[in-house]
Amino acid sequence: MYLNELINSNKTNFSLYPNINWINPYQSAGLIEKREQLLEKVGEDWLFKKTKPFFNQISKGCSLCGQGLWSCLFITNKCNGACFYCPAAQNMDIVPSSQQLTFETPEAYAEYVNHFGFKGVSFSGGEPLLYFKQTLAYLQSVRKSCDPEIYTWLYTNGILGSPAKFQKLAAAGLDEVRFDIGATAYKLNRILPAKNTVPNITIEIPAVPEELETIIALLPEMVKMGVTNLNLHQLRLTTHNAVKLLKRNYTYIPSERPVVLESEIASLEIMHHAKANGLKIGVNYCSFDYKFRFQKAGYRKLVAAKLAGDELITENGYIRKYDKTSLNYEGILLTDGDNAPLQNADSLTLHKKAYKVTRASAIMEIPINAINQKPIEALFAGSSENIPTDETLFKIWQHEFIEEGLRGDF
Repeated sequence: MYLNELINSNKTNFSLYPNINWINPYQSAGLIEKREQLLEKVGEDWLFKKTKPFFNQISKGCSLCGQGLWSCLFITNKCNGACFYCPAAQNMDIVPSSQQLTFETPEAYAEYVNHFGFKGVSFSGGEPLLYFKQTLAYLQSVRKSCDPEIYTWLYTNGILGSPAKFQKLAAAGLDEVRFDIGATAYKLNRILPAKNTVPNITIEIPAVPEELETIIALLPEMVKMGVTNLNLHQLRLTTHNAVKLLKRNYTYIPSERPVVLESEIASLEIMHHAKANGLKIGVNYCSFDYKFRFQKAGYRKLVAAKLAGDELITENGYIRKYDKTSLNYEGILLTDGDNAPLQNADSLTLHKKAYKVTRASAIMEIPINAINQKPIEALFAGSSENIPTDETLFKIWQHEFIEEGLRGDF
């Protein structure tokens, strides 16, 4: 029922594109078998319940992300690249934002980071170097007002990068730069202005199947240039990139969002090559399953831990309401107070700005009776390894552990 719900939802959302090559077990058997073989070859180095395989090492920022201790500030939605795979329009200007909260001043954002105790902060877009002075100011404010151990990094295509800019960012305390070389025809020259200036250099790109051999051939050169990590993402179909993406003969998996099977296979191929050849670079695959589950769950847990008091918080970041007669889950939503009335809601004031704190029910209330009480309590005390076949227990399992359903999309 759950898988059918995903399929029906995706087909409805993309009804304008009737010729999408959805995965077919008869036509895609070879790809599925190849994927299974690669999963065995990449070895036993996995993080976050086998959603993030890696070789050799991962960035400290990636580790903090999976723990829910990372805040990503979007400086702007504008971008000077034209990547066919970009999932968003990236043509609007915005007030710097994170988790749909806006921060009009660097000081306001630093107070937010302090309040929730983030251990990692990144600056993204769009392209943050389009607004270099603003990016630098927000970084400086974090370094001035927050824990000096906070790990900081910047996402960029490098087109506007220069030695002078990266020197200023490094002097302000930037720990890492992540370059999207897919935006610059897979050339590594955009990395040079940051080399020997910013402590850690990472390449972070979607795994484009057609560029598999290109990326593999670049790996030794990446090592020579001092690239410490290669982060690979899974291509995802959105209404923004559909026209361009669907021109390519990809196989789409109807997950919570449609994803490209060949992109995952390409990521695993690259990782396997690096491992087989003992290359001195960290390679990790940032799968959509990881992004959809752990990034969201981590943020939910962090917010709930700060705002829910002594209430019981599940591994998936929901507040469990259970009194042996009924069961329900709540999620805490933090939104801009300016965009919604504060009536019937608490408020959180940071840097003289009120944010709205509300609770939303994650699933319908489940009555407890003599028949289901013991299985439900056994599920509370168990683990996420065994997925329940009972529909009610499955709904509960989704909100206890790191697993998402359409009804729990906070």
